[in-house]
Amino acid sequence: MKNIFHIYSTDLNRIVRNWAAAVIITGLAILPSLYAWFNIEASWDPYGQTSGLSIAVANLDKGTTLRGEPINLGKEIVESLHQNEKLGWRFTEDSENAIQGVRRGNDYAAIVIPEDFSARIGTVLSNEPVKAQILYYTNEKINAIAPKVTAQGASGVVEEISKNFIKTANGTIFEIFNTLGIEIENQLPAINKVRNLLFRLEKSFPELNEAVTTAQEDIKLANQLVQQAHTALPRLEGIATEGKEMAGALADFANQAAGASKSLEPALRQDLEVLDAATGALSQALDALGQADMDPKELADRLNAAQARAETAAEAAARLSQLFKRLGSVSPAAASGAARLEEIAARWKSAHSVLQTLTQAVERGEEAPADSVAKLKKLADDITDLTNTLLSRYDSEIGPAISKAFSKGSDTAKRVQNELTQALTSVPDIQRLLKDAQRGLTVGGEEVQLAQSRLPEAELRITTLANRLREMEAEGDIQEVIDLLQNNFELESQFFAEPVTLEENRLYPIPNYGSAMSPFFTTLSLWVGALLLVSLLSVDIHDAERSFRSIEVYFGRYLTFLTIALFQALFVTLGDLYLLRTYVVNPGWFILFALLISSIFMLIVYTLVSVFGNVGKAMAIVLLVLQLAGAGGTFPIQMTPPFFQALHPYLPFTYAISMMREAVGGILWDIVIRDALLMLIFAAIALVIGIVLKKPINRASSGLVRKAKASKLIH
Repeated sequence: MKNIFHIYSTDLNRIVRNWAAAVIITGLAILPSLYAWFNIEASWDPYGQTSGLSIAVANLDKGTTLRGEPINLGKEIVESLHQNEKLGWRFTEDSENAIQGVRRGNDYAAIVIPEDFSARIGTVLSNEPVKAQILYYTNEKINAIAPKVTAQGASGVVEEISKNFIKTANGTIFEIFNTLGIEIENQLPAINKVRNLLFRLEKSFPELNEAVTTAQEDIKLANQLVQQAHTALPRLEGIATEGKEMAGALADFANQAAGASKSLEPALRQDLEVLDAATGALSQALDALGQADMDPKELADRLNAAQARAETAAEAAARLSQLFKRLGSVSPAAASGAARLEEIAARWKSAHSVLQTLTQAVERGEEAPADSVAKLKKLADDITDLTNTLLSRYDSEIGPAISKAFSKGSDTAKRVQNELTQALTSVPDIQRLLKDAQRGLTVGGEEVQLAQSRLPEAELRITTLANRLREMEAEGDIQEVIDLLQNNFELESQFFAEPVTLEENRLYPIPNYGSAMSPFFTTLSLWVGALLLVSLLSVDIHDAERSFRSIEVYFGRYLTFLTIALFQALFVTLGDLYLLRTYVVNPGWFILFALLISSIFMLIVYTLVSVFGNVGKAMAIVLLVLQLAGAGGTFPIQMTPPFFQALHPYLPFTYAISMMREAVGGILWDIVIRDALLMLIFAAIALVIGIVLKKPINRASSGLVRKAKASKLIH
């Protein structure tokens, strides 16, 4: 032990007395800090400077006319981009100019709005709608990150267009439904009047037949009955004429409703898919409950987030159930879907209650009740099964049934119009038959037989028309159709445009990218600092007057390296905090963690060089290269190839960066303790190698070292 401290004190005296050595040592202590500071400052807020990324925008849209009004969606997009300062938009009217700018590297990307953009959007009201396209060009050789940022900007443009289109289109559809319902309701008295008169006329024929049969006994009574029928026919003809015109209008409205339903069907399916995606919140909550080492506060936050998501899903399912109920008035398949949505809503409410119970238990510091966890898992499985079943039935049964119901309404309206047309053509015949019957009664009993032979024909036609009307009524009440069509179209369109909203909760907020990257660059600079020390300072003792054992040389010279490494850690962390003003929640622990990490890194690198010589330096550099890719310092380790994911748990950087991140964002002590213990294991392995292997490996490689030095190329 005395010789160890003798080596250490001698090294310090030589540094103090030799000004050249002192300058070099001071430079070695400060140099790693510059590496960290420059990198942190360079990456301080890259995503806040995206306004300098030039994106060319060429609008070639010629516009179109939609429902009698001119529209130019390309022009509207350009006007909205003028208000968007997140990216550097460069507007041009020439698509070739925009593409050439990307090809030459003057622009990072280009967006070209084609000539038929508005025209394609307008085809939504036709029988064959065509999707509109926005052309996006990018040059990925300029920069690796820029295409990702510009692609987000282009996706944002498309997303905003789609959202506004859904809102506008659904609003138009529901407004048409509402207008159609009001028009049918206004014509309802005339429809009922025709219906009642037809049934009354049908009902009177048995009496008329009986009167003709008994005309021999009471010709006067029969004549009165024929006169009543003859008087009623002109009114029936007028009402039927009005009904025919009304039925034509009804058929036009029904055709519009059938066309509008084609847009409603995919919108409803999209809402069901959003509801299905919400089950992911329950899976995340169950995963969190299954992690025994999770911090109770973080677990409570995740349960609260899942609880809010469950409440939102329950409300969305309830609203969709109400809409399906209304659709069920014309389609039994939709009614069954409403019942299934009510079950889903009930289970979401139960899941919300169970999550609330679990959250309260965790916040009280208690263990999550096992029966509540099991109940939550059962509810999650039930919700997933119910939602998947409903989606499957919607594609194969419910969606087609809704479209079929609206198409059926259109066919029914056409049938009414045809039947009324036939009825009008039958009126002259009926009038003629009744006149003949009246004439027969007038001339006397000899004409009764002729009238009796003609009345069954008139009765058959009236009865046939009445039976057809009864068949249509049996298929559905017209009032149900009116109730379905009348709605608040503005609220409906807003709901379908954005049925679910996302509420973001930042558990460990870090204000800028540079502060978030400081754990990685600080850790990296400490390893680089250790490499600099072993590259410029000797790990061996050159003392001709005194000899030392191998273990004394190992520990004595390590103390010198450790002292410089600790100064390196102090310089870099103090500079992070007070020069760069990086965001750190626990600055004291940030410094202490850096001191611990620096001492262990120095021990690992020093041991490799002390035991293996120049080969050890190469090994330390290889370790650095592997840790840059495999420690998850820049990208999540899950995004790296399988080799680095497998290597990740065995690298010192993994746990060093994790400790520094805890100090920056907020400490969870179970994570810090785990990381510190694993770092100490790396230190223990280095000590075992240095103590056990240094002497035999140095002795075995002494000949090789002398031969290498004789080349005058290797020291």
